[in-house]
Amino acid sequence: MNRFNAMTAASHPRWMTYVLLAAAIYNLAWGGWVLLRPMDLFDLTGIDRPHYPGIWQCVGMIVGVYGVGYAIAARDPYRHWPIVLVGFLGKTFGPIGMAYQWLILPPGSPGRLPIQWGLVNITNDLIWWLPFAVILFQAFKAASVPPSSVAPETASRLNEQFRSQHGVTLAELSRQHPVLVVFLRHSGCTFCREALQDLREQRDRIEAKGTRIVLVHMGDDESSRAFFESFDLGDVDRISDPECRLYRAYELDRGRIGQLFGLSVFWRGFKCAILNRHGVGKLGGDGFQMPGAFLVRDNEIVKAFRHQTAASRPDYCSVAEPTVRSAPVESSAS
Repeated sequence: MNRFNAMTAASHPRWMTYVLLAAAIYNLAWGGWVLLRPMDLFDLTGIDRPHYPGIWQCVGMIVGVYGVGYAIAARDPYRHWPIVLVGFLGKTFGPIGMAYQWLILPPGSPGRLPIQWGLVNITNDLIWWLPFAVILFQAFKAASVPPSSVAPETASRLNEQFRSQHGVTLAELSRQHPVLVVFLRHSGCTFCREALQDLREQRDRIEAKGTRIVLVHMGDDESSRAFFESFDLGDVDRISDPECRLYRAYELDRGRIGQLFGLSVFWRGFKCAILNRHGVGKLGGDGFQMPGAFLVRDNEIVKAFRHQTAASRPDYCSVAEPTVRSAPVESSAS
């Protein structure tokens, strides 16, 4: 299933249709008002009537046409997300222009709009920011679902199927040594790069415990080789899982808004990408996929670390510490 089909197949919440229909009705009504009675708003706010009302009527026409677009998008917000994006951008730039008027132009300057016109920004723009942003976020999330029609399977079964670049299955590796299986986010993620740097620094201690590292990623193995070699991990066993079958089998979910875009995540991302110079790169895989780290022995999970946010940072040496086999323990750290 390709991305377009995944989006059209995804079921959108009904509230999105209601929001877009409300936006359509509002835009058509507001645009019709300005088109038919262009002087009303000027008279209500005490501004001199324009010499060329036709220009203002063109604004009303444009707003009304947006209403037609929202009515179309209401049928399938995920499929028609570009219409929502264009509307969201317009509703963003409008308040920016008004803020410029009041912050940059001194009082009494020619062309400076009165404060009453800020009410137009509230009804035309600001009240639509949150619902439009959520629609765009959910549409992007639906579009980035990995192409797969396979139902979730058990980790032990898939361990017998997935092979590393060396041709050895994950199950076979776990029978030879305890295996630290690290599930990475997409290669462009700064936290993925931080994780690989941590593994490079902790590798000697992890392997001294008799534990072997296996990396699971969503990229193509051949094209990703140089990326892993840049962290001196080119010889480490790695498994390509672009459909995220292993991720699902290990119960690693796709992240929620707070897990991916929370304030603490942004702050950690800034420190990681800028201050620690890990940088960011092109999205390669499902940008919503959450990572994790597991200790696997004899094809059984004996320890588990499932990230609470994309910014969680596990102590890989602790996860890799061999223990007496027990029920999996889930832990997290920020």
